[in-house]
Amino acid sequence: MKKILTTLFVISCGLAYGQSSLKPKINAAADAVEKKVITWRRDFHEHPELGNMEVRTAKIVADHLRSLGMEVQEKVAVTGVVGILKGGKPGPVVALRADMDCLPVTERGDLAFKSTVSTVYNGQKTGLMHACGHDSHVAILMGVAEVLSSMKNDIAGTVKFIFQPAEEGVYDPTLLKNGKSGAELMVMEGVMENPKVDAVFGLHISSVTEVGTIGYRSGATMAAVDEFSIKVNGKQTHGANPWGGIDPIVTASQIVMGLQTIISRSVNITENPAIVTVGSIHGGIRQNIISESLDMIGTIRTFGTEQRDLVHKRINDVAVNIAESAGAKADVIIKTGYPVTYNDPALTEKMIGSLENLAGKSNVQVQPVQTGAEDFSFFQQKVPGFFFFLGGKPKNVKVGFPHHTPDFYIDESGFTLGVKSLSALTVDYMEMNAPKTTDNEASAVGKKGKKN
Repeated sequence: MKKILTTLFVISCGLAYGQSSLKPKINAAADAVEKKVITWRRDFHEHPELGNMEVRTAKIVADHLRSLGMEVQEKVAVTGVVGILKGGKPGPVVALRADMDCLPVTERGDLAFKSTVSTVYNGQKTGLMHACGHDSHVAILMGVAEVLSSMKNDIAGTVKFIFQPAEEGVYDPTLLKNGKSGAELMVMEGVMENPKVDAVFGLHISSVTEVGTIGYRSGATMAAVDEFSIKVNGKQTHGANPWGGIDPIVTASQIVMGLQTIISRSVNITENPAIVTVGSIHGGIRQNIISESLDMIGTIRTFGTEQRDLVHKRINDVAVNIAESAGAKADVIIKTGYPVTYNDPALTEKMIGSLENLAGKSNVQVQPVQTGAEDFSFFQQKVPGFFFFLGGKPKNVKVGFPHHTPDFYIDESGFTLGVKSLSALTVDYMEMNAPKTTDNEASAVGKKGKKN
């Protein structure tokens, strides 16, 4: 019995530092699937699809999961795919997520698998591009599915593979379902239930951090995102006689500058950053006509409920009062978007050892909060979750090309670390949370192991 307890103690200590007994199998299987992952990624990159239009991508994913013997659900939240892998032993349910959609960006690089797909978006012709790395997320998770399926009998629990549409939003409003899309809609349709998920993990490739590294943060990690629209109503007149009307363009210019004082004068940025950005202004039709009205839209990023409420109130106050002072009228609409991406502190602390064991402790670093946003946060609202960043910048490049730009580029040599990371987090979590052995069961094990 003493020997058994000693063995259990050693195993538990090993697990605390990311030493699952399945690690050698995971590493070997991930290395073996590397070429497939790269091939999948290149195919998805060459054939990008916008939110809730990922029909081709979803079919490839579903076919792959079925070939691995999984139970597969399609058309979840319009085009989402969910695969369920039931391990050979009892244990918790772990969800792994990858987003599938692209962006309305015209690719500028000269890759052999460069996207040449185009569309009309907001009345303008544009190319389509995986300019945020979602193609790599899908390919990596397909690799994880293959790795974990190969050791199905050794897995102590169930893995739910979530391939999510529309992380970047839906560009065709007719494709919304009940006014929702993406992770929020998947949660509404029950993706975290049947079987009920205990923890969720996800990653995001990063073009600005070096390949072979992993970044993370406990607690608030990425910002809550909201959008605002402001319509400024003035009075039309001849451009040569501005005193005869009320100029919405001059008024809007003052509003834009006023909005910047919200961050510099109303928000305590020593506690959390915040962002208010006007992204688009449209007004007027001719050089010598002062228009009747003007429209502007923008984005808001915050990291706390009180801060979020404050910024929303100040946007309304600034716009309305500046417009009134000019004799104009401002109508403000604020739409709430994704909540803060929040890494459960207890879960984060437990799982960091898994990543350090794979990448090396010096290559796993705490990052500052990110003012980008992620609808992975909707999954984290239901169960404890951990979201981390996988380095994708080539080692010989000083500064990587930013996400959402025509020159966005990812070093594919980092994909295997992504496959290993998600696989290791899954099995480590399962073994840490395996069903406890009762006293009677432990006694039975002891008697069985005792020599007569």
